[in-house]
Amino acid sequence: MNFMIIAIIVLGSIALIAAVVLYACSQRFAVEEDPRLGEVAAALPQANCGGCGYPGCAGFADALVKGADKGSLDGLRCPVGGQEVMNQVADLLGMAIANAEPTVAVVRCNGTCALRPKIVEYNGLRTCAAMHATGAGETACGYGCLGCGDCVAACDFDAIHMNMETGLPEVDEDKCTSCGACVRACPRNIIELRKKGPKGRRIFVSCVNKEKGAAAIKGCKSACIACGKCFKECKFDAITIENNLSYIDFNKCRLCRKCVSVCPTHVIFEVNFPAPKPKPEPAIQEEAKAKHVEPTQEVQKEEVQA
Repeated sequence: MNFMIIAIIVLGSIALIAAVVLYACSQRFAVEEDPRLGEVAAALPQANCGGCGYPGCAGFADALVKGADKGSLDGLRCPVGGQEVMNQVADLLGMAIANAEPTVAVVRCNGTCALRPKIVEYNGLRTCAAMHATGAGETACGYGCLGCGDCVAACDFDAIHMNMETGLPEVDEDKCTSCGACVRACPRNIIELRKKGPKGRRIFVSCVNKEKGAAAIKGCKSACIACGKCFKECKFDAITIENNLSYIDFNKCRLCRKCVSVCPTHVIFEVNFPAPKPKPEPAIQEEAKAKHVEPTQEVQKEEVQA
C-alpha cells in the first residue's frame, strides 16, 4: 500500500513540475496573434489558389496585415475576390487602396491543327510538362501549345477548356478569376494575364515563336515574322519587337486596331470588338446613278435627222 502512495506522490510531483515548466515556457515564448489576421482571412474567398503570390489565403492575410503596418497595400491583390474583396480588406485595415483594372488569361498561340499540322507522334506521359521536356512536341513549332491540357487541370474554376477541333485551350472570361494557375502550369509560357480592357476589348499578338520569319512560318502558317509593319503603324509606342517577336503593351495600347489590318500573317487578335460595318456606296455615285437615263430610240432618231 505504501508503494502505491509513493508512486502516486512521485507521479503527481512530476506532473506538477511539468505543468509549471510548460506554463513558464508558454509565457516566455508566447506569440501574440494580431486580431486583424482572423478578420482579414475571413474576408478572403479561401480559394487558396496561390494567385496572390502567397501560400494560401492565410499567408496572404498575413502579408496584408504587415503591409498595413508599413502603410501601403501596393502590389497586394486577390485575383479571385477582385476589387470588391480588396475594398473590404482595406476597410478592415483602415487603408485606402487604388482600384485595379481586372485582368483575364489570354492564350497567345494560334497554331491550330490546320495551321500547324503534326509531323511526329508522341508516345509517353500525356502532359505538357512531360512532352516539353522531351523536345519540340508533335509539330514543327517548338514554341506553341502542346495541347495536353495542363492548364485545364490547373484551373480550379472551370474557366479553361481544350477545343478538340483546334487543339488549343480556350478561356471563358466570365469564369476566369486571373488566379494565374494556368499561367504557371504552361511550360511554354503561352498564357498571359492581360487587362480585360473597356467592354472586354483587347488586342494581342497570338504568337510566342522567336524564330526568324522563314523558320517561324515553316513551323506555323500564322506565326509572327517580325516584319515590323505593326510597329510602324502604331502611333502610341505600344508595340515592340524583340527576339523576332512583336509584343503589344496593354498599358499603352489605345485599341485603334490599325496594327490588326496590316499584319500579313493575321497573328494580331482583336477580342470583343463589333464587326466592321460594310462600307456604303458613296452618295455621289448613288446620285449619279439616279440621274443617269439612257436615251430612247425616238430621241436618238430625232438627233440623227437633225
